[in-house]
Amino acid sequence: MANGLPEVTLPCFGEDSQVRLAGLRGTPLVINVWAQWCGPCRTEAPMLAEYADRVAAAGEPVQLLGIDYADPRPDLALEFAQQAGWRYPQLVDPQRRIQPGLSIIGPPQTILVRADGTIAYRHPGPVTSTQQLSDLVADKLGVRV
Repeated sequence: MANGLPEVTLPCFGEDSQVRLAGLRGTPLVINVWAQWCGPCRTEAPMLAEYADRVAAAGEPVQLLGIDYADPRPDLALEFAQQAGWRYPQLVDPQRRIQPGLSIIGPPQTILVRADGTIAYRHPGPVTSTQQLSDLVADKLGVRV
């Protein structure tokens, strides 16, 4: 699909399953691309966890998905994700397979995806507050949490 999620399948962190990105449709989606070695990713981690808690409390009107990108130390990445308190799915992309389809310039980057699978917005760099992320999702996806 033009301007949609790429036809890439990535493994889930710490599980024996995979997710086909192009098949993620039906619910608006917030994808956060991160790496454990990325300082700004560590700074934004608590805000993502707080937003995810808000989403869960609101009945999950939007889905969250993390992608550990180009990370040479998956053991440290898994530890970081657990310490960050992220309770939403995390995928792994050590070979940077999402780069062309999602126009990834590097972590952190947050991509907002409409329910039909098309990309509504790409936010390069870290989110600076939970409110900023909430406002972006409301503005670009029409979901208020």
